Amino acid sequence: MIRHLVLFKLHEGVERDDPRVVKGVEAFRALEGTIPEIRFWELGWNVSDRPIAHDFAINSAFDDATALRRYVEHPDHQAGVALWREFATWVIADYEF
Repeated sequence: MIRHLVLFKLHEGVERDDPRVVKGVEAFRALEGTIPEIRFWELGWNVSDRPIAHDFAINSAFDDATALRRYVEHPDHQAGVALWREFATWVIADYEF
């Protein structure tokens, strides 16, 4: 299995209730059950006030690297990524478990 972690940092001045952010969260929330390669899916807002913390996270799992690639290339995933590019940056980690 491959764990796919994504940590998002909102751009300076962008808040969680910004309509673009709300739409972006909804787009990623809708991926569960839409993309068959997803084996595990959770997402949520950071609750830590530590300055090194990111703002939003996605924790997901896939059977293998091929399934992860199909997810990454899926049009619905790409549409969500396009939304997030407008208001955030992110880092990822993919690892076997």
